[in-house]
Amino acid sequence: MVRGATDSSHPVVLIRSVRQRTECLHCFWWTPGVLPAGCWGFSQMVRRVLFFAAFLALAACGKDAQPAGADAKAAAAGVDQEAATSVPPFDGSQLYSLNRSGFALTMNASGGPLNDPSNPFFQSLGTNGRSCHTCHEPETGMTLTPERARLRFEASRGLEPLFRTNDGSVSPNADVSSYAARRQAFALLLDRGLIRVGIGMPAAGAEFELVAVDDPYGFASAKELSLFRRPLPSANLRFLSTVMWDGRETFKDSSSPTGFATIHFDLSDQANGATTGHAQGQPLSQEQRESIVNFEMQLFTAQAFDFRAGALNADGAEGGPTPLVTQEYYFGINDPLGADPEGFNPVAMTLYTAWENARGPIRGPAGTRASIARGEVLFNTKPIAITGVSGLNDDLSIASIPGTCTTCHDTPNSGNHSVPAPLRIGTSEADPVGGLDVRGLPVYTLRNLNTGETVRVTDPGKALLSGKWKDVARIKGPILRGLASRAPYFHNGSARTIADVVNFYDVRFSLNLTPREKRDLEAFLAAL
Repeated sequence: MVRGATDSSHPVVLIRSVRQRTECLHCFWWTPGVLPAGCWGFSQMVRRVLFFAAFLALAACGKDAQPAGADAKAAAAGVDQEAATSVPPFDGSQLYSLNRSGFALTMNASGGPLNDPSNPFFQSLGTNGRSCHTCHEPETGMTLTPERARLRFEASRGLEPLFRTNDGSVSPNADVSSYAARRQAFALLLDRGLIRVGIGMPAAGAEFELVAVDDPYGFASAKELSLFRRPLPSANLRFLSTVMWDGRETFKDSSSPTGFATIHFDLSDQANGATTGHAQGQPLSQEQRESIVNFEMQLFTAQAFDFRAGALNADGAEGGPTPLVTQEYYFGINDPLGADPEGFNPVAMTLYTAWENARGPIRGPAGTRASIARGEVLFNTKPIAITGVSGLNDDLSIASIPGTCTTCHDTPNSGNHSVPAPLRIGTSEADPVGGLDVRGLPVYTLRNLNTGETVRVTDPGKALLSGKWKDVARIKGPILRGLASRAPYFHNGSARTIADVVNFYDVRFSLNLTPREKRDLEAFLAAL
């Protein structure tokens, strides 16, 4: 009964969430102004509950603590440190997890368990102890966060399978001989939840060349660039049109009406690539691939409860993951460039339409619900002059395109692009605008072989696959549901908070948002 508990008020569920997110709790507890001053009673209630849960969690954590020698011996004996140092496996079909804004809910729509040891998703099928679950956990919306990585690092002293040098460290040659050395080796993973993806320059025929590398870790070269990227969630996958940030697992199929292979085919290939690459294993059997993809396609995650607004499905709202199971979707739906025969409707997000007329104290739940609804309206309708975006302005030969957020985030109530459309909006620049933090990332100087033009980027994006100059730094936009659970944001973790994301777009596209508009957009995005 306890292990299957799913109610967010159940102490076991709350304690489990707090144990996984202790550092976030610490920030929430001690940061003034996280809850509005007018919500003092509610604030006190929440803080008391969390303090009690944290106290019990800390006591429980003490039972799991093991000396460094024990960890080292277990690692030497081949024991899976991830399993040895984590909380007992969760065998329910739903899991509430704590984040800075409230609670997210991750669910298996089939009714099966979120943790199924019989499924290859949870099995170590390589040579380094990893499984898909190593970087895709229900506690963090089926991805990985820096807070969770730090907790796992301290619990295992950096010895569990997540911390492997093939892609978890700043360089494959990083020193991991001591605890202190491992903290340095896995610095970007611990600070921003970044995994190193090694991809070389394109073979002969590329339209550009690599003329300079500034890698603080002394490894990257034309043979293998070090690209640091956030793990994408393995949930809400039925809305995907592009697999991986650079689209390298998205395949064309001339026999398909869309011109692309099915998402099932793409995910099957991705599961195999992750096993041979991240897990350093042998290719999966077709049966193993099918089992992994079938499991992933049943997973949904979204924010379900907001500390200030309350339940996000109350009074007619449609927050939480349950509506996603039946949300209409097909390849190209609501595409603004003509892929949908039904046309484009900029009002793509309709989760909180019922709250547009919420009435009540401005600092109470009704006030926050009204703010979330205003943020949704802004997301759908705030005019944006889209300029300088490679993949739009250049491809269409239009200097300024009138649009809104949903011009790119067009999939209804999901927020990604419904066709493959990687864009260069400025998140990969060596000197990005809008306060993005790219410190510690290698910088690559590329030169166009035809024009001599040079650019400095931290990630060449799709260009490493296509060899085309126009594709430099083009990266896909992700599904937006469950944002509150997976900071930091953008492919390289350069935006620490949702507020940083809003500020970037405000500066990048000269939106001139008012303070209230910024708060409303932040409230809406946190409620996804």
